[in-house]
Amino acid sequence: MERRPGVPRLLREINDRAALELLLDTGPMTRGQIGDLTGLSKVTASQTLARLEERGLVEVVGEQAGGRGPNAALYSVVPSSAYVAGLDVGPELVSTAIADIHGRTIAEVTVAPNGHDDPVSVVHSAVVKACRSGKVSLAKLRGVVIGTPGVVDPRSGDVRFSFDLPGWHEGIHEALAGDLKREVTIENDVNLAALAERAAGAAKGVDDFVLLWAGRGLGLAVMLGGKLHRGRSGSAGEIGYLPVPGVPLAEDIRAVPGRLPSLAGGLQSLVSAEAVAELARGYGYDGVAQAVADGARGEPLLDEIAHRLALGVASVCVVLDPGLVVLAGDVGKAGGAALTSRVEEAVVRICPIRPEVVTTAVEDNPVLRGAVLAALDQAREEIFAS
Repeated sequence: MERRPGVPRLLREINDRAALELLLDTGPMTRGQIGDLTGLSKVTASQTLARLEERGLVEVVGEQAGGRGPNAALYSVVPSSAYVAGLDVGPELVSTAIADIHGRTIAEVTVAPNGHDDPVSVVHSAVVKACRSGKVSLAKLRGVVIGTPGVVDPRSGDVRFSFDLPGWHEGIHEALAGDLKREVTIENDVNLAALAERAAGAAKGVDDFVLLWAGRGLGLAVMLGGKLHRGRSGSAGEIGYLPVPGVPLAEDIRAVPGRLPSLAGGLQSLVSAEAVAELARGYGYDGVAQAVADGARGEPLLDEIAHRLALGVASVCVVLDPGLVVLAGDVGKAGGAALTSRVEEAVVRICPIRPEVVTTAVEDNPVLRGAVLAALDQAREEIFAS
């Protein structure tokens, strides 16, 4: 008979993972509940919990009353079994959040680079400050995800191009990992915002949607089948370069590091925050929110912004037909329902598809939230596999 010495160990690993995933997804549970929902026998469920307790991953957090006999113990994953760090890196501010394995934020700090161009020093300082604030040892971090504007090369993990962060170049990814002494992931900021939107925003539970970010720059995140679509070179979603009739192409403008995205050519020239602010001033407003508050008098400005946004949305819809489009960033949030309804109507006038267009429902920093979620996925996978 062929011997398979690895089978018992494999089964234990599968059982441990099933119990951990269940506890992380649903919260404290009794041994009986864990057995019922995982299909494990009472004996196997008890053995599984005993192993996880011994590893310091699970603990008893209370009792559940009811029924005959003694109350059943409630088990939960130990919050301090692992921590993660998520960062939102911009040209002027760096925000960092530390969360426990349950995803609860225990510290959040924002620092200014203060002229420091070295990304390694900036990130190191931000992470250390956040860890100190949360009283968490740097060694306890099991996942670090950094959100940045620009194109991230899926092969090297480096930022391949960014208007706002010229210091983030080839080799930074490896340098950050070496400095923090752990794996580090750099991700496009708009992609991370889409993760936050799908987890707890307007696209909660939606497998196919796009998120159009109109802020200092213009970006698009594409979610297909519940997964981010980054493209072969990581450039999927760089909709700011979309050619628009009457607008100069990027190659016609000398783009230099630090130059405003609104001057970069393409669709970005029409709907970045700077471009929209300039348009609003032409209508006598300080911003989009003021036009929304002004009712009927502000409608011409909203119509113009919607038309500009619809050029990009329609282009995406005729190729992907995502069904749901989420408007985010400063422009999208300020416009609210008054803007999204107009974008829907404008898209119909351009192409034969009517997508549902909604405003982002993520209240806090969506990039930072998405970075924490991505880091949690990494940390939990590491725990499950260890």
